Amino acid sequence: MKQATDFRVSAGSQNVRRVLQRTRGKATGPITRLAGPSDIGQLIKPFVFLGYIGVKSPIETETPLHPHSGIATLTALVEGSLHHQDSKGRPRSMSAGGIEWMQAGCGVWHGGFAKTTGSVKLYQLWIALPPALELSTPSEIFLKADEMPSEGPAQVLLGRLNGQASPISEPQPMACLNVRLSQGERWRYTPPRDHDVLWISVYSGSLDAGEEVSEGELVVFEQSGHSVDFLAKEDCGFLLGSAQHSPFDLIEGYYSVHTEQAALQSGEQEIGRQGAQLCADGRISAERAAQVAHQMSTATKS
Repeated sequence: MKQATDFRVSAGSQNVRRVLQRTRGKATGPITRLAGPSDIGQLIKPFVFLGYIGVKSPIETETPLHPHSGIATLTALVEGSLHHQDSKGRPRSMSAGGIEWMQAGCGVWHGGFAKTTGSVKLYQLWIALPPALELSTPSEIFLKADEMPSEGPAQVLLGRLNGQASPISEPQPMACLNVRLSQGERWRYTPPRDHDVLWISVYSGSLDAGEEVSEGELVVFEQSGHSVDFLAKEDCGFLLGSAQHSPFDLIEGYYSVHTEQAALQSGEQEIGRQGAQLCADGRISAERAAQVAHQMSTATKS
């Protein structure tokens, strides 16, 4: 999976990779849902969900413990700081440039109290795990900004760029980059040979990528292996996802995404078992466990 080493350019690409779809998503309070498994996630799988949170002043919130299975989640904090709890209920702090990677696999619960400091911008990205990993043992890792490699203007969150590799072992061929450009700066992204999925989400400023893209937009490019040239219209930052398009189906539950119905059933059974243990440990109420079980049992599975 070799990439071109000349990633700063002064001219456009010979093959223009056109924009296939763009959206500003659906906002509920500070949370904007940009993509989900039943819509844009079908175009950009294995990336199946992208949510964005942007707040300009400190907030405190309590998210009920809830489960996931069949996916991995990447939480990328691009501005500010966040204090929350990991899946074991232990306090964790994140600052700008830091990430949390949680591979839910066969099933894991997380949530709890969280608060922000100052202005905060963060993404949560769901990645559908392939059959070999969708029922794997859950794992979780937190990395600080200085533990993540960079190449030029790009911080490498997943995958690799020009020999710089993320410390996270990605579940299949993919890359996720946090890119910051200064006004007037040009940058070219040349995907690895087997990558045909490409999208960006701009969290500050605006840029030209064949079409102008501004803060708050998610843009999906057509499936191909062509490079894309970016020109910063002003200082800007964006998240970029690149991958080999997943050939696997997306079977959705209320909290889970799997590749087949049997795997979803296994994941939800494990979630139920863990829910009973969380009740015994006093971390959730019997009512909460019953609510989650009801949600899973009544969800439409396709």
